[in-house]
Amino acid sequence: MRHLEDSYKTAFDAVVEEVKDGRGVVLSHTYFYPVSGGQPTDTGTITRKGDEREFKVINVKKSEGVIVHEVDNEGLSAGDEVRCTIDWERRHRLMRAHTAAHIVSEIIHRHTGAMITGNQLELDKIRIDFSLEQFDPNAFVEYIGEANKIIGQGLPVTGELLSREEAMRIPTVSKLAGGLPEHITEVRVVTIEGFDQQACGGTHVKNTVEIGSLEFLRAENKGQKNRRVYFGLAA
Repeated sequence: MRHLEDSYKTAFDAVVEEVKDGRGVVLSHTYFYPVSGGQPTDTGTITRKGDEREFKVINVKKSEGVIVHEVDNEGLSAGDEVRCTIDWERRHRLMRAHTAAHIVSEIIHRHTGAMITGNQLELDKIRIDFSLEQFDPNAFVEYIGEANKIIGQGLPVTGELLSREEAMRIPTVSKLAGGLPEHITEVRVVTIEGFDQQACGGTHVKNTVEIGSLEFLRAENKGQKNRRVYFGLAA
């Protein structure tokens, strides 16, 4: 999980430990983010040092306790020394989107008490679902405006690994309707200084100003108490 130690690292050397089904590469260590929690996978390249042959990383996932990098072609073998490069533009845009999602969800929670029932980060938009009695599209426009004011304050963003017991003492640590899964014993808590603390296993920026500004896209009534808001990075 080195992507959580340093989300800004985009290049590293590693050794291929195993290749599953020809194109599923397991490395000695990795900074690639595997698809999880509504955040898409990192992409990039793995280059074999011996002959400089490049393999494109098209998907990264957790499987049977290891992180598997799916590449576009067969050819890598256990023992190969490789140089890995993460697509930084994609990674950083998703980092910005993820921190923005924390800010928006906290603002909506403060105003309404709503809990998150689903979310999805994409390069062109961010989607958050809430359990909320009332549906007022205009209110979501105001929430995005409020989020832009928070972003503009330049608040530091940090992550810390805590025991479940320590994390659960933080009132805002989980905004998920189902709470934290019971099997989680250690919780990574992302803190936006002076504003919010949430459990999260995704990548984030170091300061809210990196997000830029947000634009409201639309709000939807999905039936019963399910409300959905779409917003995006302005640039």
